[in-house]
Amino acid sequence: MDSNYSAIPKGSFVELQMHNEPHDFRSQQKSLLSDDGNRVNHPKVIDDFDDLNDDDDDDVDTDVDVDLDDYTLVLSKPNTGSGVSGAVFNLTTTIIGAGIMALPATMKVLGLVLGIFLIILIGILSEISVEMLIRFAVSCKARSYGEVVQIAMGRTARVLSEICIIVNNAGVLIVYLIIMGDVMSGSVRHIGVFDQWLGHGFWDHRKLLVLVVMVVFLAPLCVLDRIDSLSMTSAASVALAVVFVVVCFAVAFIKLIEGKIEAPRMSPDFGSKMAILDLLVVIPIMTNAYVCHFNVQPIYNELEGRSPQKMNQVGRITTVLCVVVYASTAISGYLLFGKDTEGDVLTNFDRNLGIRFSTALNYIVRVGYILHLVLVFPVIHFSLRQTVDNLVFEGSAPLTESKKRSLALTVILLVLIYIGSTMIPNIWTAFKFTGATTAVSLGFTFPALIALRISQQEESMSLSRVEKFLSWLMLILAVIVSIAGTIGNIYTIQSSSE
Repeated sequence: MDSNYSAIPKGSFVELQMHNEPHDFRSQQKSLLSDDGNRVNHPKVIDDFDDLNDDDDDDVDTDVDVDLDDYTLVLSKPNTGSGVSGAVFNLTTTIIGAGIMALPATMKVLGLVLGIFLIILIGILSEISVEMLIRFAVSCKARSYGEVVQIAMGRTARVLSEICIIVNNAGVLIVYLIIMGDVMSGSVRHIGVFDQWLGHGFWDHRKLLVLVVMVVFLAPLCVLDRIDSLSMTSAASVALAVVFVVVCFAVAFIKLIEGKIEAPRMSPDFGSKMAILDLLVVIPIMTNAYVCHFNVQPIYNELEGRSPQKMNQVGRITTVLCVVVYASTAISGYLLFGKDTEGDVLTNFDRNLGIRFSTALNYIVRVGYILHLVLVFPVIHFSLRQTVDNLVFEGSAPLTESKKRSLALTVILLVLIYIGSTMIPNIWTAFKFTGATTAVSLGFTFPALIALRISQQEESMSLSRVEKFLSWLMLILAVIVSIAGTIGNIYTIQSSSE
C-alpha cells in the first residue's frame, strides 16, 4: 500500500495536530518545535486524543470518530533538559531570595514558637499547592501558569494571574536591588561594605552603584533565554545561601553557649495596637517567602524525562531544604540581634558580633549574600519576562525565536526595576504589600481555585475528600491573610503619617 509518510527514527515520538484549531481553549493542544528542537508554547488539543496520549494504555479505541486527515504528524526530539538536581536548584533559587532576610524580624513580632510553626506550616501548604498545580497543569497539557488558570477560570482570570506574577516578580527584583544598595553603600543607620573597606567615594552614591551592578553583572545573565541555562548559577546561589545560614547559625550557637544572648520572645506581644498591626502584616511577609509557583511550569517543561511524580520529588526536596534554611536563619538572626533586628537583617551585620573573627564573618555574610542575589536575579527575571511577553505579545513567536524582542523586553524591564528601587524606601514596605496581595494569590488562591474548578468540570480529575478539604483550607486562609494584611498595611501607613 502506497503511503506519503516516512519512517520515524527510533527514540523520537509523534503527536497528532489539527490543521484547523478549535475555538475552545480547553480543547486546544498544539505543539510546535523551535529551531533547537524544543517544544514551544502554543494552545494545544487535549480532548480528542486523551486515549491516544495515555502512556499507560497500549490499546487504541477504534470507535473514536476521528478523521486522521485533519491531523499532521510532528516529529519531536527526546526531552534532554535539566535533571532533578538542576530542577531543585532552580526551584530553590526561586524561593530563597530576599524573603529570607525579613524572616528574623518576623520572629521579633511572632515569637519563636509561633514563628517556627508558621514557617513549617506555610512550607507544607505551599508544597501541596505546587503539587496540585502540576497535577492539573499536566492533565490539561497547560505549558504555563497562565494557561492552566485560563483552562480553569477563563481568560479574565488568566490576565489577572499574569498581572499578579508581573507585580510580584518586579517587586521581588526591586527588593534585591534595595538590599544590594543597603549592603554596599549603607543606609541611614548602617555602614556599607565599601565604606568599611575603602572609606568614602563614589560608592556612597547608592543609585550609581546599583546601576553599575545592574549593567555589569545582572544584565548579561538576564539576557539568557532558557531557564536551564541558569542551573549552574542557581547551584552557586544555593551554596552561597547555605554559607550565609551556616555562619549565622554558628555565630548564634557560640554566643548562646557563652551566655551572650538575651532571652528571646517566645510568643506574640498583644500589649499595644501597633503590636497587633505588626502581627497582621508579618504573616503575608512569611507567605511571600515561599512563592515559586510562577516558575514551576517552566522548570517542569525543561525537566529531563518529566512526569508529575518526578516534579513532585523536586518540590518535596526543595520544600524540606527551604524549611530548614528558613527556620535556621529566622532563629539565628533573631537570637543574634534580638529587639534590634532590622527588616533586612543583612544590614545588622555591620557591627561587632562579640566573637573572634567578627569582622571577617561580617564580610563573608554580606558579600556572600549579595553574590547570591546577583545569581538569583536572572531566575526571577526569566519568569517576569516570559509573563510580560505572554500578556503583551500573545500569539507571537516564542522569545527563543525572537532575539530582538527578548533583548528589548529585558532592557525595558531592567530600567523599570531600577527606577522602582530608587523610589521604595525599604524591603519591609515592599514585602508587606506584595505578600498580602500578589504573593498569597499566586501561592494559594489561584492553585486552590484551579483544583476546585477543574475537578468539578472533569470527572477524571476529581479530588479526594482530603484534597478538597486542603483546597478549601488554602483558599479560606489565603482570603483571611490577604484581607488582614491589607487592613494592617493601611493602618500602619495611617499611623506612620500621624
